[in-house]
Amino acid sequence: MANASSFDLEEDSSILSSSTKHRLVLKPLTLKEANNLVSLLHRHHKPVVGHRYSLGAYFNRECVGAAIVGRPVARLTDQYTTAEVTRLVTNGHPNACSFLYSACARVAKEMGFTKIQTFILAEEPGTSLKAVGWERESMSKGGDWNSTTHKNRRTDQPQGPKVRWGRKLNS
Repeated sequence: MANASSFDLEEDSSILSSSTKHRLVLKPLTLKEANNLVSLLHRHHKPVVGHRYSLGAYFNRECVGAAIVGRPVARLTDQYTTAEVTRLVTNGHPNACSFLYSACARVAKEMGFTKIQTFILAEEPGTSLKAVGWERESMSKGGDWNSTTHKNRRTDQPQGPKVRWGRKLNS
């Protein structure tokens, strides 16, 4: 798909009531749809291979952002209790990032996860995450994941330090 407008909602007027015409609306996305937005709009990351679910933020029938939630990337993090936002992208629409982070947490909680997390670059402020109640948890050293036993891992994405943000969901 060549542009974000190809993700517009159907012309069915029952989808958007008059009270929702001027606010963000949440819709599920396929991984392909979400990855297309990542390809178009993300500043430094490539599309992902898999996901648990993907969500889109719509404004006036236009998809203005997407979030992809998957298994935790770090192999020692429990994949059965923790969900991870692996990509989040918007076209700059106001409040779309915080809208999507909040929605990801609500969906993960309903699915029974006890925690949701994401990693952002150290130079990014995390304003949207802080606004919706996520907490800064730790900072990584950065670098690639290649080792003597695991070679040929991706190195075409940012290798610098990253900050882990998280939110507790269910007890």
